[in-house]
Amino acid sequence: MAENAAEPAAEHSATADKAAYPVGLRLAGRRVVVLGAGQVTQRRLPALVAAGADVLLISPSATPAVEAMAQTGEVRWERRRYTPGDLDGAWYALITTDDPEANRAASAEAEARRVWAVRSDDADAASAWTPATGRSEGVTVAVLTGQDPRRSAAVRDAIVEGLRDGTLAAPHHRVRTKGVALVGGGPGDPDLITVRGRRLLAEADVVIADRLGPRDLLDELPPHVEVIDAAKIPHGRFMAQEAINNALIEHAKAGKAVVRLKGGDPFVFGRGMEEAQALAEHGIPCTVVPGISSSISVPAAAGISVTHRGLAQEFTVASGHVAPDDPRSLVDWAALAGTRGTLVLLMSVENIAAIAGTLVRHGRPADTPVAVVQEGTTATQRRLDATLATVGERVRAEGIRPPAVVVIGEVVAVTPESALRPGTGSGR
Repeated sequence: MAENAAEPAAEHSATADKAAYPVGLRLAGRRVVVLGAGQVTQRRLPALVAAGADVLLISPSATPAVEAMAQTGEVRWERRRYTPGDLDGAWYALITTDDPEANRAASAEAEARRVWAVRSDDADAASAWTPATGRSEGVTVAVLTGQDPRRSAAVRDAIVEGLRDGTLAAPHHRVRTKGVALVGGGPGDPDLITVRGRRLLAEADVVIADRLGPRDLLDELPPHVEVIDAAKIPHGRFMAQEAINNALIEHAKAGKAVVRLKGGDPFVFGRGMEEAQALAEHGIPCTVVPGISSSISVPAAAGISVTHRGLAQEFTVASGHVAPDDPRSLVDWAALAGTRGTLVLLMSVENIAAIAGTLVRHGRPADTPVAVVQEGTTATQRRLDATLATVGERVRAEGIRPPAVVVIGEVVAVTPESALRPGTGSGR
C-alpha cells in the first residue's frame, strides 16, 4: 500500500465546473485519517501535526521520515491496509495509496460519512483540494490557481518571500509589541541577514546601525524610518556604548519599534548582552535575532573550511583587539598555541604581528598557514595568504585594514582541488 510516486494536480482540474471554496480547517484535537505513507504523506504530515490534529496513519509500510514521526509519537501508525470503517469519526482524510480500488472505496466512504477528503491520484473525485501553502510570522498563505499546481507554488513562494523580507507591505493593524530587537546583520553581504532580521527592519521606526552591519539594507528602509549611525571606527570617531544604550532606551520608551542592527551576531564580540542588560534595567522588551557570525562565514566565503577531517576537529574564535602583552587581554595565547585545531581571530589586524610572534614562541610552527580575509562576503573581499612567520609583514605591506578575519591552521591550505592530489586534503 505504498503511495503514488508523483502527486497529480490536487486542486482545480480541467473537468471541474465550479471553483473551490477556500476555508481554513481547525483540526486541533480532531481525528484525521491518512491512508498511505509515501512521499506525499511525508510532505503533508508536518502541517497536520503542527495544526494539532489527532492523526491516524494507516499503511503497511512508510518512508523513513514518516516512520520516525510515528516512533516519536507525533502520529499513530497502524501497519495494515485500508478497511471500510476506518474513516469513522474522522473530520478530514488524506488518501494517498497506490491501490486505486482502496482509494475509490475510501473516497466513497468519506462521501457517505461527510468527511472532507483529498485524493492524490484523482483530484476530480476528491471533495477537497490541497492548496500550495506557506507561512510567515503567523500568516498562512494558501493558493489555488486551478489546474496549474506549479503556478500555485510560485505565487505562494512570491507572497511568502515578500512577507518575510519586507518587500511586500503588510502593515499590522493591531497594536505592535514595542521594544528593541537586537538584530545580527551577518558578515556584510545584505543577502546573508536572516529572514526574521530583514522583516523586523522593514517594520522598524528607528534603526541604530553599526558600521559593520549590512549597509545596503538601510537604502531599502522607508523614508519615515530614523537611522542613527552608531559607528565605532578604530582610532576615529565613534558613538560610545553608553550613548547607544541611552538611544535604545529613549526611542523604545517613546513607543517606537527599534532595531539595533549589528554586524555578524549580536552576542559574538558585539556587546549585545550589555545592551540587553541596559534594556532590562528599564523594563524594555528585548528580542535577540541571531546573525551569521563572520568567524565562520567569512572563511567559508574565501574557500576555507574551519574544520576538516584529519586536520582540524576543533576551531577556536578569539578577539585580537588588544595585544597579547596588554594587561587587558583575557586570551590565553600560550594555550591556543598548543592546540592542533584552527584559530579564527577577529579584530586582530593591528596586532597580528605580535599575536603571530606569541603563538610561535609558545610552540606553534612558524610555517603554519595563515589567511587574512578583508571585507569578507562583500564585493571588495580580498584574501591574503601567508604563514605565522610572514603574516605581520605581509599585512603591513599589502595595506590590509579592518574589518578582516584571520584564519590560522592547516585548513588554510585545503582547497577542493587539493583532494585530487595524492596525500593532500583527504584526512586519511
